[in-house]
Amino acid sequence: MGDRYLMLSELNIEGQFLGFVGKKSKKPKKLRLSVPTGKVKINIPKYLRRSLVSSLFPGEQILVGGISQFNLRNNKLKLTAYHVQPVGFCPVHYQIQVQETKAEIMAKIMICQKSGCAKRGGKSFLSDIEKTLCDRGLLHKVEIEHTGCQKTCGSAPNCVVMLGQKQYTKVHPEAIASLLENHLQ
Repeated sequence: MGDRYLMLSELNIEGQFLGFVGKKSKKPKKLRLSVPTGKVKINIPKYLRRSLVSSLFPGEQILVGGISQFNLRNNKLKLTAYHVQPVGFCPVHYQIQVQETKAEIMAKIMICQKSGCAKRGGKSFLSDIEKTLCDRGLLHKVEIEHTGCQKTCGSAPNCVVMLGQKQYTKVHPEAIASLLENHLQ
């Protein structure tokens, strides 16, 4: 009858690691990568999963070696990694630097990570905020806190931005970065 997949080519993709995709946090099936043309999901074979969960952090630049296959039944492209190598971090993403500059931090972002918000995009919202702040060089000036339920589940994902005595809610990641740039000048 023929194969379900048509092998296209080997690939090397470099991009910023955004997070994992999977029903259980300890058993991710795919990794999300931001590349210049957009966002890509890449399947992770079982033998790589455990080591990647403990070694990759959102914001990190990685190089993924893998294969691309074309599914003849549904006309979709499937990317599968066989090697993942860290290339580098966003320059200010190291946890040590964040701890050293805590005295300078004047802004705080609190993002709900309870199950309701997480299911409605809380994890991707967190990744988007970290990526946006990293791109603008603001990540080391902000404390990002994972919170429990903020009691506004109907408008999930929930985020509160504290700039001094002011609070902002329901703000898009790009707007958060703009608010921070204006506040921290």
